[in-house]
Amino acid sequence: MKTVKKECFIEFEEKKSKFIGYVKPVSSREEAEKFIEKIKQKHYDATHNCSAYKLTENGQEYFKVDDDGEPKGTAGKPMGDIINYMEVENLVVIATRYFGGIKLGAGGLVRAYAKTAKLAIQESEIVDYIEKKTYLLDFSYDKVGEVEQIILKNNDDILEKGYNDKVTYKVILSKKSIEELENKKDISIIII
Repeated sequence: MKTVKKECFIEFEEKKSKFIGYVKPVSSREEAEKFIEKIKQKHYDATHNCSAYKLTENGQEYFKVDDDGEPKGTAGKPMGDIINYMEVENLVVIATRYFGGIKLGAGGLVRAYAKTAKLAIQESEIVDYIEKKTYLLDFSYDKVGEVEQIILKNNDDILEKGYNDKVTYKVILSKKSIEELENKKDISIIII
């Protein structure tokens, strides 16, 4: 299975309309939906923020496309088709459009949104998929540097940080990070 390596964006102009393509590797529907919402808030003034994602979460495959007000089947579907054509999974793609005053027509929209998805996925670099899961880590303050070094080295993500008697991180980790953290003393690891 293939996915994208990193979060990134691209942009181009098509008949005076500005298209910005975002892509991010994800491992859950919640993560995909949060990223879509983040981009919609960032580009609240855009004409459209169309999206598509495909992922497997707990053995269940999810595939969702959204035209966000563009004519039915002219935005989300072509983006989803590109995801399938490029044989990538566990990613979300968003195409933000600022209308430039010239209508593209249905065929023009399909081509522009497909191009946005393809360029964003290519920019992010296609790599082999590494399964990741969500965990809670509980450890003492003196382990912060060690824990963060392992997480960053393996390109994993820290979702939330909490500081009380001990440090608590909500993280998305690969098997490699888990194995390295399990070899450390006094780190509690709980799968969510």
